[in-house]
Amino acid sequence: MLFGILFCVCLITANVLETKQMAFGPVTITGGLLVFPVSYIINDCVCEVWGFSRARLLIWTGFAMNFLFVVFGALADAIPGAPYWDNDRGFHAVFGLAPRVAAASFVAFLVGSFINAYVMSRMKLRSGGRHFSLRAVVSTVLGETADSVVFFPLALSGVVPLSQMPSLIVSQVVLKTVYEVVALPLTVRVVRMTKRHEGEDAYDRGISYNVFRLG
Repeated sequence: MLFGILFCVCLITANVLETKQMAFGPVTITGGLLVFPVSYIINDCVCEVWGFSRARLLIWTGFAMNFLFVVFGALADAIPGAPYWDNDRGFHAVFGLAPRVAAASFVAFLVGSFINAYVMSRMKLRSGGRHFSLRAVVSTVLGETADSVVFFPLALSGVVPLSQMPSLIVSQVVLKTVYEVVALPLTVRVVRMTKRHEGEDAYDRGISYNVFRLG
């Protein structure tokens, strides 16, 4: 339950923080980069302890909560403000997510998250449960790559020059992977503590990887 709550909070927070652009020397990132990789770390933890089926339920729950947040934000943005309200531009900048960007975000999230969980699950079976750190990093690299490859062309084609798209995708993947590596010692400790507390260590033998099943 706690992982699920944190997962949904991270996704919704990332949506809000995406509206801020930040520059560190020549590198430009969005505020969402501060929190979005945490969702992949939680995905890794849940898949490692409870298996792909529970991670699948977590991903769809996060998708539903994020969608609900975007819908209500768009509704509030569309309703005219009170006569004394003078912050329409600021509110719209945060909650007036363009339908194209929202759709790209949702699709990219589903693709990246499910690839992350699938790779984590299959690598655990092949390794016999060993090499968690390697599995966490590899699954994140593949998931984040898929997320970026889907999101940026769908959301920004025609806005960002095509020649700049590869460097944008690569920089995002590299930064998110570095985030995962830096947080890895904490992730390993959380997984070990959770396994001991829950008495769980799932191996996905004979399960369905159909992403549309919730059971």
